[in-house]
Amino acid sequence: MTTAQGRTGRHAGPSRAPQTEIVVDGDPVRAVDGISLAAVLVGERRWSLRRNPVGGDPRGPFCGMGVCFECEVTVDGRPGVRACITRIYAGMRVETAAEGEAPHDR
Repeated sequence: MTTAQGRTGRHAGPSRAPQTEIVVDGDPVRAVDGISLAAVLVGERRWSLRRNPVGGDPRGPFCGMGVCFECEVTVDGRPGVRACITRIYAGMRVETAAEGEAPHDR
């Protein structure tokens, strides 16, 4: 019988999408393969991704399209990567704090 939820009557939600594991500030995180890094970080309640170099204020995803540069993180040792336009991949290593600084409040 077909229902509003689909042919089998079960919800085919995101749990059926292929998942991958990345490492964020040393913690393993599983997420849907290929989504934006910003989406993963926000889903993990990590809103503060870096500090403003002048005033030290927390910064995080703002525009969502790579224009504002507020969501810059370090990916696989490469600083200044915009999380909102970067797709995750297996084994990605992400640091949300400046070098030598503890991870930001989450």
